[in-house]
Amino acid sequence: MGFPMAVNLVKAGHTVTAFDFNETALKNFAGKGGKVAASAAEAARSADFFILMVVNGDQADDVLFGAGEAVASLPSGACVIASCTQPPAQARALGEKLAAHQLALVDAPVSGGVVRATAGELTIMASCPAHVFDRARQVLDVVGGNIFHVGEDHGAGSTAKLINQLLCGVHIAAAAEALQLAEAAGVDPKSVFDLLSVSAASSWMLKDRGPGMLEEDPEVRSAVDIFVKDLGIVLDHGRAARHGLPLTAAAHQMFLAASGAGLGKADDSQVIQAYRSLNTRGRTLDPDKKE
Repeated sequence: MGFPMAVNLVKAGHTVTAFDFNETALKNFAGKGGKVAASAAEAARSADFFILMVVNGDQADDVLFGAGEAVASLPSGACVIASCTQPPAQARALGEKLAAHQLALVDAPVSGGVVRATAGELTIMASCPAHVFDRARQVLDVVGGNIFHVGEDHGAGSTAKLINQLLCGVHIAAAAEALQLAEAAGVDPKSVFDLLSVSAASSWMLKDRGPGMLEEDPEVRSAVDIFVKDLGIVLDHGRAARHGLPLTAAAHQMFLAASGAGLGKADDSQVIQAYRSLNTRGRTLDPDKKE
């Protein structure tokens, strides 16, 4: 998602310097009018805003304080926008560490994937002091279409994101379960997908991920292992709070099973393969038929 976000910022007239380990992405970004850096520290130099679009809080911490050493290059008063999925406690700790360097944090995870990032229509769940949020709107308004200030305390944004990921993961797993049931019953899953998409059973995730479930090797837009991670964060949070999350746990098991079958880097729609493995292929679901 970072690439289209950066491109949209360039289109809006911002000077954007990017760093990525993917050299092809950097080359393509330069072709879009952006500047490229040889390191995270170089990208951070003289930046008013430093946007972290990484997988998790550990990576964000490493970019800033570890191997990336970006925090040493950021000027006093700069604002870090952390758009990773991380436990709320980790977001709060990051805010405290940045404050010690006279740097502000916007705990700002996002939802919407590559499609909405490209359109500049991400949903952004931001938490930070109100004056920091107001300042960051000049950036957030470019990359987001639905921007929510969910609280002044760091961690509130990350809490909203884990709740979002709970529903996303459960909805994808439920869609896979339904389409695989149709498949096993001998009903055309494409027809079932079409009718479910316009029925009361529809969901955003069904309509977005369902087509991939019907493909043999769909393009990877979000990997199975992302939901292994994200639902794990949700369950850790629930465990610490002694809060039962049975549907999350069930969905997590199916993503784990898909990952364990070697599909961790595959598109997350391929959680359907875990259902195919669980249920014998070719088995009839008609009790009146003899197998």
